[in-house]
Amino acid sequence: MKFEPQYFEDYEIGHSYDTLGRTITEADIVLHAGQTGDFYPHHMDAEWCSTQGFGQRIAHGTLIIAVAVGMTAGAINPLAFSYGYDRIRFVKPVHIGDTIHVSVRISEKQDDPKRPGHGYVHEQLSVQNQRGEVVLILTHLHLVEKRR
Repeated sequence: MKFEPQYFEDYEIGHSYDTLGRTITEADIVLHAGQTGDFYPHHMDAEWCSTQGFGQRIAHGTLIIAVAVGMTAGAINPLAFSYGYDRIRFVKPVHIGDTIHVSVRISEKQDDPKRPGHGYVHEQLSVQNQRGEVVLILTHLHLVEKRR
């Protein structure tokens, strides 16, 4: 697979795309709990969850962030680095068996005041379930090289 460099100037505000879907499984939740140490009953105890308002286990928010960002990483830009995430909101729970997909839109660009050869590109991510309900929103910031 060939990776095409994309400079800061190449990004267009408003450009958008959607990913394919990915079903969240019990294995995803168990593995994430083991990796993070988060064995909170909301994620791990099916019996207890059945007595709560949400009725069933919910996926870790950090799992959904990791999966969603991973779903957008198919086209690697060798001139960009993930700089961080802003305005993360867990809008609705994700349950075992839910299929999520991500809508991505370039929402903003700004110069980096400390690095004149770079700028920030803001991607708005909206994660939806199979019913079209938004379950997670966040802004993914990328530090991108400018043309010299």
